[in-house]
Amino acid sequence: MTIEKTPTRRNYLRAMLFQSPDWIPANVYVLPGTWLKYGEALSELMSAHPGLFPGYKAGSQNHLTLARCYRAGRFQDEWGVLWDNVQEGINAIPVNAEAPLRYWSAFEGYAPPDPLTQTRWLGETDTWERRRERVEASRASGDIPSGGLEHGFMFMRLHYLRGYSALMLDVAEREPRLDRLIAMVRDYNVSVVEKWLSLGVEMVTAGDDMGMQTALPMSPRDWRRYLKPAYRAIVGPCSGRGVYFYLHSDGHILEIIPDLAECGVNVINPQVRANGLGGLRRVAKGRLCINLDLDRQLFPFASRREIESHIAESIEALSSPRGGFMLTAECGPDVPLETIRAIIETLEAAGCGPM
Repeated sequence: MTIEKTPTRRNYLRAMLFQSPDWIPANVYVLPGTWLKYGEALSELMSAHPGLFPGYKAGSQNHLTLARCYRAGRFQDEWGVLWDNVQEGINAIPVNAEAPLRYWSAFEGYAPPDPLTQTRWLGETDTWERRRERVEASRASGDIPSGGLEHGFMFMRLHYLRGYSALMLDVAEREPRLDRLIAMVRDYNVSVVEKWLSLGVEMVTAGDDMGMQTALPMSPRDWRRYLKPAYRAIVGPCSGRGVYFYLHSDGHILEIIPDLAECGVNVINPQVRANGLGGLRRVAKGRLCINLDLDRQLFPFASRREIESHIAESIEALSSPRGGFMLTAECGPDVPLETIRAIIETLEAAGCGPM
């Protein structure tokens, strides 16, 4: 039996479900490269703000272990995609020129990894037994037992496999083999979701960056033709069993947010600059919970006054006493430490609490 959720998790659920949370859940997410740059000074800053970082222990950065995708160099993932990283602490990127299915001739003999036995992702090894243990530990502690799909699980995986330009041409030219490739990736993800559900998770989290700076990379009509059925198949098993689905997506996705809600997504994590506060208020507010990704393109150059104004405008535009709103501030190594301090203090002054 699931024990009563901790106050933080109860509040998170109330925010997600429009049940009048006590505070706006907020998360200041620090990339590994930021830890490498600021180290002890950043640790002291977080320790001084237990309101947003409850349970954080000073010195935790001393035990930072970089995942393979954050280490410099090249490696190949379980799908055969070659990744390259030129800056320690920043995520690797796929090498398009070496995409395993850049030529359709390679598709006929290609086999995807088995999601139930091959559990390496971006160079890291995991097992379903370890995942089961984490789910049980999360439940026992009063957290929300969750599972996840790899970042880039659907749209991005397609262009990892084909190469970005090749995939865009496939869509434009109505390449008949594209439907088979989509089905292969879709079925892999459905199997992963079903496995998580068998472990008793209450939430599935995923990320798939589907937008560019000002538009989708394909028309909304083409997105609905090629990707919406896959999303419906992946998210559907969660909706059917009362399990929540959280989706992060970078870039401009305004036109498809209603579609994602129809597919069963409960929380969307969109970027503010690419979509605009007015656009998000129009298409998403009240329809599904918005975990707003604050302006990463502003943070490296912002004054404290600009940070305060940006957060106040975001809360004014999208929050409601009913809930349905959260805030995330991702801080890369290009963000000055004093700006990170300003973000934390502004969120606290606005009445935000831990996510």
